[in-house]
Amino acid sequence: QVQLVESGGGLVQAGGSLRLSCAASGSIFRINSMGWYRQAPGKQRELVAGLISGLETNYEESVKGRFTISRDNAKNTVYLQMNSLKPEDTAVYYCNADIMINMYRGGLYWGQGTQVTVSS
Repeated sequence: QVQLVESGGGLVQAGGSLRLSCAASGSIFRINSMGWYRQAPGKQRELVAGLISGLETNYEESVKGRFTISRDNAKNTVYLQMNSLKPEDTAVYYCNADIMINMYRGGLYWGQGTQVTVSS
């Protein structure tokens, strides 16, 4: 069983910072990619930042220059450093990973989500 566990969410004032963590555990053969999504009330879930093969990154336009995604391959953990937070960043943030559990089987896995609330 593969499990993704997010942590680091909380309440912060506008302009503040938070660092989210997502640790993958279980029967992991290889992690192809990891990323962060978010979903605000009444909104569709959107990609915030993605990291492929530990090198290529992709960011949602509104977070560019403020958020940074990184990965610790040894720990099977992905991070999202969020600086200069704005109220519109308020959402539940979800970790996502494309994980192979063996040479022939894999899929997309999701964490349970962590709430980020930014007050003005």
